[in-house]
Amino acid sequence: MSAPVEFAVWAPVPERVRLQVDGAVHEMRRDDAGWWRAEVEATPEADYGYLLGDDDTPRPDPRSRRQPDGVHGLSRRFDPSAHAWGDRAWTGRPLAGGVVYELHVGTFTPEGTLDAAVERLDHLVDLGVDFVELLPVNGFDGTHNWGYDGVLWYTVQESYGGPAAYQRFVDACHQRGLGVVQDVVYNHLGPSGNYLPLFMPVFSEGGANTWGESVNLSGPDSDEVRRYVLDNALMWLRDMHVDGLRLDAVHALVDERATHVLEELAQEVDRLSVAVGRPLTLIAESDLNDPRTVTPRIAGGLGISAQWSDDFHHALHATLTGEGQGYYADFAAAGLGGLAKTLTGAFFHDGAWSSFRRRHHGRPVDTAALPGWKFLGYLQDHDQIGNRAVGDRVSASVSPGLLAVGATLVLTSPFTPMLFMGEEWGAATPWQFFTSHTDPEIGRATAEGRKGEFAEHGWDADEVPDPQDPETFRRSKLDWSEPGREPHARLLEVHRTLLRLRRQHPDLVDPDLSAVEVGWDDDDRLLVVHRGALRVVANLAGEPREVDLDRAATGVLFATGDAPGLDGTTVTLPAESAAVLTT
Repeated sequence: MSAPVEFAVWAPVPERVRLQVDGAVHEMRRDDAGWWRAEVEATPEADYGYLLGDDDTPRPDPRSRRQPDGVHGLSRRFDPSAHAWGDRAWTGRPLAGGVVYELHVGTFTPEGTLDAAVERLDHLVDLGVDFVELLPVNGFDGTHNWGYDGVLWYTVQESYGGPAAYQRFVDACHQRGLGVVQDVVYNHLGPSGNYLPLFMPVFSEGGANTWGESVNLSGPDSDEVRRYVLDNALMWLRDMHVDGLRLDAVHALVDERATHVLEELAQEVDRLSVAVGRPLTLIAESDLNDPRTVTPRIAGGLGISAQWSDDFHHALHATLTGEGQGYYADFAAAGLGGLAKTLTGAFFHDGAWSSFRRRHHGRPVDTAALPGWKFLGYLQDHDQIGNRAVGDRVSASVSPGLLAVGATLVLTSPFTPMLFMGEEWGAATPWQFFTSHTDPEIGRATAEGRKGEFAEHGWDADEVPDPQDPETFRRSKLDWSEPGREPHARLLEVHRTLLRLRRQHPDLVDPDLSAVEVGWDDDDRLLVVHRGALRVVANLAGEPREVDLDRAATGVLFATGDAPGLDGTTVTLPAESAAVLTT
């Protein structure tokens, strides 16, 4: 049934804007701020678009909630309040003490949809995680994408199921006690299907970052661009009942205002949290190593809840794999001492020299003021796999024993642990960089650029998968038969047991970084982490090792393999193993 509807779009760029609704075209009127409006009869699911200037091709709404025919097609009206939510008992949960599970909707299941992902949620509940973090789901060109080429931030990709399926997914998570974190990208837009510049000055003049032009956050006409970002963040949290946002590469947000857009976002999210009566979390990905990012606003920080700790990842990765190329160089050179530094201070580059950047980098974390839960610690994530030449996981490089050691160090750390989908069973499937751009030129340029980038680093171009090849996408899907057979089943049980221990022993979730002590021996490849009265011991060597503790060990809470031998303060660890001991 049709009813009068006001359509509005901010479009200061064109001199004329017309509205097309279900094939009928209507003139729009402009106000002094650059907003165009028209009130017309429309059905609840009317298809519509905007005709800009003298162009007779309708463009999708920049705030489109649904794109049934892809990002080049018409928008469709969608009412987020129509969903009958079943999560009224859900009061949310704070990030502190939780565990995050990162997944990509398109490769998490064979079907690659949100509804199919719901069918696997019980696996996550049984595993023992607390939050599901979805890689970006906003509209992108094509049928599949690794997630970071989105161009319509307000919509949910139709091939995943669209916005209604998204609401069903969040609802299902909440009914199982799982929070949902949505990965959002505000630092750049994808190369195909981005019509925003036809509407608004979305890019800054002369600004650029790693991915192209920078979003206009502080230049002329940037007030409404900032509003476009802020309203999108609030939409996920309010309309879709999401519990938190992961903010992609915030170091690429170029903002010269006195109040940074991140601080403004944190303030508005805090306000919304009070209104909806549940905790809302913001997690930044930042390459700045600046603790002010996660320092509360009252203490002069930006007020973001938490951030990823790539330094911990790099130190752990270099320790387990022996890799020392590129940005792993400093971590490999530091040996186990580098891993110890991140376990006690979150950042390795805390004002220290960074050979990769060829300058000093970072700032120390005040461990007396900032708790460890404000830093996410992980052995793998989408970037550290997908941005490798062949998308290989750590499981392709190290033994099952060392994978279990890595899991132990992550899940007993003072940080908020994060797992990447399939990591819990040591998935053998890669997770490769994949796209499906419909523009042949963009597709070819993406593939050639990918091969050229890695050829500069010594890779054979023929070994680098073509991101446009559908097989690259298909081989990146999880194989759900793996958890039922060895060695995957054993590693899965390691993760389940460690996550149970975190819930049972407060020492293992204690976020006080200043209380963490680490001892190590590079020659014997031994590491001992003090977690209150518990000791986490790890032998990374290929043969058994003896380690002397500061006090007598009284029992073994957990071991990745055969139980270590205890003799007072001396512990004998099997090769490539870890254990959690009581003292």
